[in-house]
Amino acid sequence: MQAKKIVSFMLREAGIGVALIVLILLFSAVAPRFASLENINNIFTQISINTVISVGMTFVILLGGIDLSVGSVLALCTVIAGLVITSTGLSPLAAIVLAIAASIAVGATTGFINGWVSERWKIPSFIVTLGMLNVARGLALTVSNSRTIFSFPEIFNRMSTQTIFGFPLIFVIAVVLVLLGHFLLNRTVFGRFIYAIGNNEEAVRLSGHTPSIFKIAAFTLCGVAVGLAGIMYMIRLNIASPILGVGFELNAIAAVVIGGTSMSGGKGSMIGTFLGACIIGVLNNGLLLVGFGDFTRQMVTGFIIVLAVIIDTYRARISIKFAGV
Repeated sequence: MQAKKIVSFMLREAGIGVALIVLILLFSAVAPRFASLENINNIFTQISINTVISVGMTFVILLGGIDLSVGSVLALCTVIAGLVITSTGLSPLAAIVLAIAASIAVGATTGFINGWVSERWKIPSFIVTLGMLNVARGLALTVSNSRTIFSFPEIFNRMSTQTIFGFPLIFVIAVVLVLLGHFLLNRTVFGRFIYAIGNNEEAVRLSGHTPSIFKIAAFTLCGVAVGLAGIMYMIRLNIASPILGVGFELNAIAAVVIGGTSMSGGKGSMIGTFLGACIIGVLNNGLLLVGFGDFTRQMVTGFIIVLAVIIDTYRARISIKFAGV
């Protein structure tokens, strides 16, 4: 059993960490600006939002599901929060607190709806969240009258430059959320059920438990993460817009899959997801500095997703081989 755990670690977090280090060394060699302190801080900022969304996505994919609506829901969350923060007659601090609560509430509500509809009518989450993708985007455009919202309180705008121990504020928030997600998955009954359902949902049902409750909770947590990511996006750019978040679901899924979480569910970790998000961020930043355009970087990201799934297939076979060790 100990040998199996060691092999599993080597195939997942350790291997992903080595890949990240290789990427960093490669880009440091070919792009002199890559290793500068300014660019490193840029990378920390750039990976933060995707990391938070990926944390929520990890819960869903561990169950064998998927959430394609996260980008559109993020846009809806920013629009609602932007309207709250600019339209209320409250003090700036109170308006900010209310906006944060509104964004998280909107995210949690959409996540709950995704999970509930999927479980109530046994519809694949792929279809349900694809529908929510369009609903949330249309609602964001309608509520905002297709306009960008800005002119936030100065105290809110200044948060984009705040640091904690030298790290950008939103990066620190992302790391804290990763640690909370790691604790939830590895130190709570809820986390054990997430893994158990992803491995064998029927066994959980036959043991007298209700998998639907945990699956709905996982989608809701994903929505909460998206709501928080919406606030972080507003902090970073000082705007709220109904066209934000296009393609964010691709980056989140890529981070989770590259991080070693199996698309079939039951295997994965938050630390792996964080490393996967770092790989995506380093790759995008490095390719940009080398001179590749947006289209090329999207192609590379798509290729890496496919490659990660192929690697996961071989990784599963190796794990089965060592299962009896």
